Amino acid sequence: MIIRKFAAMVAVIAAMACAGSAACQAQDLLKPDETFLFAERDSMGLYMDVYYPADGSEMTVDGVNKPTILYVFGGGFKAGRKDTPTAREWFRLLTDEGFTVAAIDYRLGLKEVDGMGNINDIYNAIQIAVEDLFSATKYILDNAEEVDIDPASLVIAGSSAGAITVLQAEWELCNRMGSSVILPEDFNYAGVMSFAGAIYSRQGAVRYHSEPAPHLFFHGTSDKIVTYKQIRLLNHAFQGTKVLARIFKGNGYDYCVYRYAGNSHEIAACMYKTFPEQLAWLETNIIGKEKRTIDATVNDPSIEVFQVNDLKTLYSGKVTIDLE
Repeated sequence: MIIRKFAAMVAVIAAMACAGSAACQAQDLLKPDETFLFAERDSMGLYMDVYYPADGSEMTVDGVNKPTILYVFGGGFKAGRKDTPTAREWFRLLTDEGFTVAAIDYRLGLKEVDGMGNINDIYNAIQIAVEDLFSATKYILDNAEEVDIDPASLVIAGSSAGAITVLQAEWELCNRMGSSVILPEDFNYAGVMSFAGAIYSRQGAVRYHSEPAPHLFFHGTSDKIVTYKQIRLLNHAFQGTKVLARIFKGNGYDYCVYRYAGNSHEIAACMYKTFPEQLAWLETNIIGKEKRTIDATVNDPSIEVFQVNDLKTLYSGKVTIDLE
């Protein structure tokens, strides 16, 4: 049962990469100011596009510099790219507000896998993406002056598969698991932004050995692509926003969660529609370091529910989302 559910999830979120490209038809897309090669893996280069704050934008709040958003794209670990039109419209909102954005490549662990893969393929794909995110982070740590990014104020953000990656990375970092060991023991991210994400644990329920950075969650309550709730089988646990928010609440961690009632996986591609909530969290919880908790259920009829009736049609990329 868990294998079938994971496989279905991967098939659908891979197709979301196609949807994201069609979601925004802006004529004047933001272009990166710099591009850096941060790693070479499996005979391929991994690049980081950096978008600096717009000219004339306010880059501080009460004398405190605004953080950098380190973005991981979605696409089911099979597809996607760091510079989709939808993502770059969101980057423009951020840079207009004085934030720096760094958008990274990562290896697509399911790209060469036949069909939808199995549970081990999915786990390995997540681990590869997390490893590449940590590599990008280490590059920033080692080259902070060159890239003009303060590594002490990195907020990792991701959509769909990217949201899985950033949530997984912070959990593994707090537990000093896997490839997190390449980062200094005293390092942590300044915050985590998840647009329809979850954590895959092979150790049962998710637990943090050290307190995680502040988290901001967005998720549709009817999302069965990246589960809003959880999928459990023995020690395998794929735990979504509903469960993670409960863990954060029970432990007194810093978090805000927006639950979109009746919405599905389209919330993963709505970064620019939820920007006011993001901005408030960045300015209050991250820059202001105020431990403010919001747990809101949102009904937003302007966000069209993404209907999935035919998995094969969706997986072939014939379904798109219009978020205009």
